[in-house]
Amino acid sequence: MTAHEDKAAFENLLTEQDPPAFELVNRYGSSSTVLICDHASNRIPLQLGDLGLGPDLLMDHIAWDPGAATVARVLSELLDAPLVLSAYSRLVIDCNRPIESPESIAEESAGTEVPGNRGLTPSQRCRRVDEVFNPYHRAVAALLDARSERPSRLLSIHSFAGNLGGVRRPWSIGVANRQDRSLADCLILSLQENDIGPVGNNEPYCIEDAYDFSLPTHGERRGIAHAMIEIRQNGLRDPADARLWAERLAAASHRAELRLP
Repeated sequence: MTAHEDKAAFENLLTEQDPPAFELVNRYGSSSTVLICDHASNRIPLQLGDLGLGPDLLMDHIAWDPGAATVARVLSELLDAPLVLSAYSRLVIDCNRPIESPESIAEESAGTEVPGNRGLTPSQRCRRVDEVFNPYHRAVAALLDARSERPSRLLSIHSFAGNLGGVRRPWSIGVANRQDRSLADCLILSLQENDIGPVGNNEPYCIEDAYDFSLPTHGERRGIAHAMIEIRQNGLRDPADARLWAERLAAASHRAELRLP
């Protein structure tokens, strides 16, 4: 380890001016649903500047899931559900990627180089894991642990780009799950009852160990019902649109609950 690396190993990434790594909303909500939002923010810790990217790129999908946090907050209110939101950009460290994944701290995302993620030392990478990734997932685990004596369902709220690599993605919303399909199937059926356009079944993304951490860890390993929700971003252009999607999801969640065995 060089002298620079040795010094960096003892420095904190997050300063007193930076917010904590996660936000916990409505901790004691009465709903059986627990909400998480892995890509809620495009914030970068002060010490990292803008990672060598301009403000336009930090507003892009490579940095976060636009609109997802607004949907999650409104849905938390409508369902009276607890919610954990990540507080930093997926470019700092992706809270829904295994830490061994090349996409955990991406040096390139959707064809865009991320200069501030190149050439990181092991200690610099560890700081991002220890101060951003781990606290977020400890908060999710602690929330679910505290509810272990009651039934819980886990919904992970995301948004997706309507066009990726020049390919149009037609779904207005998608629901993903790969094990216990009961919740996902009931949600899909309930969403299809509204005139909202195509509903993706494991589209535009499915859940894979190489690319997903949150639901395999907090849903599958615990054996609780869970699903990933992906909303098309051009349907989330402003807060009113996001609220409408939250209302649709709340209604679908209530109908799905009636359908569950």
